[in-house]
Amino acid sequence: MIEALYQNASSHYSSYPTPSLDVHWTLVLFRNCTRLWKTKDRLPMKLLLQEIRRNPLLWLLVFVPIALAAEKLNHEAHTLHFVLSVLAILPLAVLLSHATESVAAKTGDSVGGLLNATLGNLTELVIAIAALQAGQYTLVKASVAGAIVTNSLFMLGASFLLGGLKYHLQEFNRVAARFQAGLLFLATIALLIPSAVAAHDSLGSAGLNQELSLALSFLLLLAYGLGLWFSLNTHRELFASTAEEHEAVWPIGLALATLAVVTIFVALVSEVFVGSVQYAAAAFGMSPAFVGFIIVALVGAAAEMAAAFSAARKNRLDLSVGIALGSAAQIALFVAPVLVLLSYLIGPAPMDLNLWPGAVAMILFATITASLVTTSGRSTWFVGVLAIMVYLMFATALYLLPPAGNK
Repeated sequence: MIEALYQNASSHYSSYPTPSLDVHWTLVLFRNCTRLWKTKDRLPMKLLLQEIRRNPLLWLLVFVPIALAAEKLNHEAHTLHFVLSVLAILPLAVLLSHATESVAAKTGDSVGGLLNATLGNLTELVIAIAALQAGQYTLVKASVAGAIVTNSLFMLGASFLLGGLKYHLQEFNRVAARFQAGLLFLATIALLIPSAVAAHDSLGSAGLNQELSLALSFLLLLAYGLGLWFSLNTHRELFASTAEEHEAVWPIGLALATLAVVTIFVALVSEVFVGSVQYAAAAFGMSPAFVGFIIVALVGAAAEMAAAFSAARKNRLDLSVGIALGSAAQIALFVAPVLVLLSYLIGPAPMDLNLWPGAVAMILFATITASLVTTSGRSTWFVGVLAIMVYLMFATALYLLPPAGNK
């Protein structure tokens, strides 16, 4: 029956003069999954199907092929594409969360958090690259700044809040948290320098600012690499989880396969999202800076949020903090420099690290707030409320007072 559905779908899409590559690969991946189900060892697929039946949110997976097909069949329905892409990203985020928890149970919360942050940030990277190619540098810079602030304030605060509502007091590895906060502070300094130079014309021209941003990008990448070497190799004992061991819900093979497949689908759906978000947001009077800073950041971090919130509710706050602060640090020290380098290859013009003053200030205050709420290695629900309130203040100010030239 499933093979018949695939054949009918294939013949349907082949009738169009320019078949959709995204839809084609969606059907190919779907057919391969059905073939895996027909193998003798059905336990991994049974576990996956049981999870889908148990969690109603995963029933939204049906919107993944619908979103990809709708974008190819009707290019002008931007609002519809926006809604379908959001509905498709949510269940993919839940699957990514479940797979990450299973991997973290085998590798430890430190490596598991890094893995989730890396795969989760792929969404932000895909969205940013699409905007970079279109020359929408305001959206790119706003999405980078928004991802840093969203992860270090909203994701971290919501994890503390959700975990604190279930547990009276939670503990986590404060050494790891302070390490990630230190990396964030380093990145904030790197972002502050080009903005300060741009604010004073006497300090240099735009060309000098681009050269400065390029040099700072290499330094940030070097710092990120050395940070990984420090946390995963020379001093990995400092980042050991304080929580008890948990048994993996899924076998490691199923978890890794799910991570790979879901990441592909997230990347495909993200392309639909970035192509429609600007048109959909314009109807609500949102500026490009607000769209990138808030909407793109929230949707792009959906996969990481699902994993962080689920871990917090299971009293695995090391994993939650590792995902939230690790993702923010990775955006600041890896994704942002990579986008600057890619702008020389695929952008209409080189991009610098010059953000508007408000964005730099928000990143700085978000870093300070994250450092303050994680310095004790303990959390309660009210600590999460404090971090979320700071984020809501930033969002309100940006919506009512967009930066100059983005109204």
